[in-house]
Amino acid sequence: MFKKIKHVFISIYVICIIKPIAYLVYEKKYLTGKYFQNACDVGWRWVMKGLFFQKVLGFNRDVPWPVSCRCSVGFPQNIFFHPDDLNNFQGIGIYVQGYGRTFIGHGTWIGPHVGLITANHNIDDLDSHCTPKGIEIGKKCWIGMNSVILPGVTLGNKTIVGAGAVVTKSFPKGNCIIAGNPARIIKELR
Repeated sequence: MFKKIKHVFISIYVICIIKPIAYLVYEKKYLTGKYFQNACDVGWRWVMKGLFFQKVLGFNRDVPWPVSCRCSVGFPQNIFFHPDDLNNFQGIGIYVQGYGRTFIGHGTWIGPHVGLITANHNIDDLDSHCTPKGIEIGKKCWIGMNSVILPGVTLGNKTIVGAGAVVTKSFPKGNCIIAGNPARIIKELR
């Protein structure tokens, strides 16, 4: 009985207060998908946290979708993903540097403390960056904890990146497990 009453009050709160505010501060396309089906879904909790940490305290303030304050997202206008994959921006320590185009395929999972880097520092002038090179991650990939994907990398569909891997080159065929520093194929998948 208590759960039903709690569910009703949460639904009213989300529908009457949180949704209207969210539609003002976030792009509506990011407030759709599997995490936003009902008023009590986890997506609306991400919105409530995001409203406070992003819009009030200023963590990732310019990002037009809910992002955990424990993540760092730069140049969000260059980052493209499906709204069903908003969960990738709710973890711990995820760093997405959007200097260059960053595309994350539908159904991809990104583990904690992963870096997606699109521009390195210029070795002759560390105060400036080299020309950005985009990153493209295919559909249904899994990027393991503490991995780093460097500029210009393309990962094909169903590529699994082992924990701690440093991906310096592309694996466009996909359907494989890569690991190591630098990353290499350790197993082909069917």
